[in-house]
Amino acid sequence: MKTIKSLLSGALGIIMLSAMTACSHKNYEQLSFPQQLPQKSIVVLYENDVHCAIEGYTKLAGLRDAISDTAFVCVVSSGDFLQGATPGALSRGQYIVDVMSKVGYDAVGLGNHEFDFSADRLMELAPQIKSPVVCTNLFDCSNGQQVFPSYVIRQCGQKKVAFVGVLTPETMVAESYSFYDAEGRQLYDLGLNTIFQTVQKAVDKARAEGADYVVLLSHMGEQANDFPINSHMLVAATNGIDVVLDGHSHSKVPSVTVMNNQNQPVIITQTGTQFANIGKLLITRNGQLSTELVPTKDLNVSNARVSATTDSIMALLKVIESRKVADCAAPLRIYDDNGTRLVRNQETNSGDFVTDAYRYVMDAEIGLSNGGGIRNERLSSELTYGDLINMLPFENYVWKVEATGAKIIELLQKSTSSVPKEDGDFPQVSGVKFTLHTSDHSISDVMVQRKDGQWEPIDPARTYTVATIDYCITSDGLRGVLRGSKALKRTSTLYRDVVEEYITKCLNGKIGPEYAKPQGRITIVP
Repeated sequence: MKTIKSLLSGALGIIMLSAMTACSHKNYEQLSFPQQLPQKSIVVLYENDVHCAIEGYTKLAGLRDAISDTAFVCVVSSGDFLQGATPGALSRGQYIVDVMSKVGYDAVGLGNHEFDFSADRLMELAPQIKSPVVCTNLFDCSNGQQVFPSYVIRQCGQKKVAFVGVLTPETMVAESYSFYDAEGRQLYDLGLNTIFQTVQKAVDKARAEGADYVVLLSHMGEQANDFPINSHMLVAATNGIDVVLDGHSHSKVPSVTVMNNQNQPVIITQTGTQFANIGKLLITRNGQLSTELVPTKDLNVSNARVSATTDSIMALLKVIESRKVADCAAPLRIYDDNGTRLVRNQETNSGDFVTDAYRYVMDAEIGLSNGGGIRNERLSSELTYGDLINMLPFENYVWKVEATGAKIIELLQKSTSSVPKEDGDFPQVSGVKFTLHTSDHSISDVMVQRKDGQWEPIDPARTYTVATIDYCITSDGLRGVLRGSKALKRTSTLYRDVVEEYITKCLNGKIGPEYAKPQGRITIVP
């Protein structure tokens, strides 16, 4: 186990121990520092894409406490904290903000999953974090005004650090239900066409207010998306940013340098996901900047106030999570043995299992799920209700709709167009099978299973019944191809409860060897 001393080797080891205590996150903006005050280094501890892994928050706060005597310390987030596992799913984000409010963040950026429970829910929860939420490109369409401040400036000794927030416009597609009302009127906008200019304006303003360093809390990601845009492109189009603390793509990036539009180097870093690491940005007394990732498992620190809250929440959740749902003959996988995620670019046994549940419970001919909707896997021989929540953590219901064979072919074609790259819209399927040709991203041999179990070619002119989640019916899941389809039925229970019903009524409480491996529904060839 690493010690705090070893983690703070190098530049931090020479910091003067006699300097005054690090500035409090609550009131250091108002403190006055005499010019003769010995300057300490600045440390920014950062996280991204925690996705409800609440056990890590006490280590984040504990690490801050441990080094606050030798450095000015700020703690920040680059988003995606409200949703992704049981604590968020069962409380609609309340448990997460309860914990974050005890940590005491200096700045909090937004991720796309902050909109999972609706924009209204986000607006309820944001003040409860009790820390500044920053986002430079979220606008209220009713008045054209920004919803949150673009940045916050923190005084650390004689230096000022500005934290600027920016959110990927991809959120308007992935969580489109939060950006439009039931009549299709747009409520919020993320300024895709002006995002570089918007960020530049915020950076310039922060500099004009005296910021010595500008740190971007970015939820943009390392890969280009459908727009396309990512953190690297943003850096290349702007200037005045020193460091980008990135999120969204779940990448593990200790440090990479990208040149801005004035050919000056900018550091980009990202911690991965679910508190696998805590990031540490060091700004030395002479202005040198560096970043590193500290594996959370190696940290033997905690904060009593945060631990009390997380322990209480975990005790409440344990009763619900521990209820046994099924025995499993084999693991339900979304990764391979090397940790490579498979569910977003190929068939998985977990995808077969989940889509079978939708299909059978809804008495539909075809079951579908976007691969990005299946979030975690289960490796043990027992499936609990907590496992189901972690696998299917979002606030989705299951719909039965009608779609023509031609529409289903279109869906399969569009949703597989990114292979071999990961794509959250990659389809997991039941009752249908097909071949994907990666050379030209075409599909062929689309077959539909009859009630007698036999397979027949899909009929483009025929209407089929399809069971899938509302994200793929009312939003842009599976490329939005099924949006507006004729609805026949919608469940009153969440999609994970539909899967439990399938286990109980159709599988008699046992997930058998038929789900030990993918069943050959998607064949991928050159």
